[in-house]
Amino acid sequence: MSGTHSETDFSQRWILLLALLTALGPLSIDMYLPALPQMAEDFQVSTQQVANSLPAYFLGLAIGQLIYGPVSDRIGRKKPLYFGLILYVVASFLCIFADNEWSLIAARVLQALGGCVGVVIARAAIRDRLSMQASAHAFASMMIVTTIAPIIAPTLGAWVLSVFEWQFIFALLMLVGVICLVCVHFFFQETLAVERRLNLSFKQVLYLYAAILQDETFRKPMFAGSFSGAVLFCYISASSAILMDDYGLSQQHFAYVFGGNAVGIMLFATINKKLATRLDVRHRLQIGNVLQLCGVLILLGAGIFNQSSIAVVMFGMFLCVAAIGFTGPNAMALAMSEQGARAGTASAIMGSAQFTCGLLGGVLLNFLLWSVLTNMAIIMLVCVLIAMFTIRSLKAPIIAK
Repeated sequence: MSGTHSETDFSQRWILLLALLTALGPLSIDMYLPALPQMAEDFQVSTQQVANSLPAYFLGLAIGQLIYGPVSDRIGRKKPLYFGLILYVVASFLCIFADNEWSLIAARVLQALGGCVGVVIARAAIRDRLSMQASAHAFASMMIVTTIAPIIAPTLGAWVLSVFEWQFIFALLMLVGVICLVCVHFFFQETLAVERRLNLSFKQVLYLYAAILQDETFRKPMFAGSFSGAVLFCYISASSAILMDDYGLSQQHFAYVFGGNAVGIMLFATINKKLATRLDVRHRLQIGNVLQLCGVLILLGAGIFNQSSIAVVMFGMFLCVAAIGFTGPNAMALAMSEQGARAGTASAIMGSAQFTCGLLGGVLLNFLLWSVLTNMAIIMLVCVLIAMFTIRSLKAPIIAK
């Protein structure tokens, strides 16, 4: 884990550490979802008002990544990790003592601003060390590990609520933040050598953002990955209303379905890795896009005809979500392949774009006039078609490596 650039191998222990840092996001998003009704009762507001802390977290993720990216390109990868994780721990502590929805929302924004450092640095560190093909392999390995978080998070939250109050969930998240901080201190070595760092002013950062966005080798894979990822955020925003309100699943059964779809991401990411020696990165990205399209069409048909069984809807959701195991790592590898020393800033832009697309998709669900299932399927279809158009426009030199 020195400053060596474009190696072709990596240790599983290193990937586990990066995956732990990245897992802060899904843990913080999913673990407290079963507690929303209890929190609403304590705050004497509606569940939807408390649920606004979820888009507040997405907002913090989108903003924070734009800050950590250029900062890490200037001062290295490890120091921002210290700052972000300390902020995450403090914000989690504040969540424990939130006494109304507004103090919770404010604390959640701070929590996201701290926790998002992990995903930015993880992406940049992989690009610091590995070639494009090795990066795609590493991103797929990391996705397999990080997928465990959304598998266990809702169930773990439900178990906690069976014994403790909702505040204990944020105490657990604070503990995870402390563990990450300790692991970074003892096991994370700097990956960006001093001679490769960028000496950037605020004005230069803005120019750097503009330069990266003008780079077609980054911009097109970024759009493909962001709109493919928006499908997942639409699912997160709407699945509880569809499966619990419309189809009557219990909280525990909903947690099992949620976890099962996360297992699908892990399964498809594993298949993606196995295909690395047979298909290039772009073709594997196309496979994921086609799988998502199939899932969306199933959901759209179910929403239009309104007579489909829950099994059909769950299968459509599974394809849409599990295909992230193909689209996520391959779009990331393509986007980061030419970024070099500015990988931190590029990683930040891509992460921010993903959460912005997801946030917009979640907001649009409130404005369409059909059923929740139909609304979700329509937004997903638009996202998948934009991703498909972008993938088809990728030129061969972008993927040749």
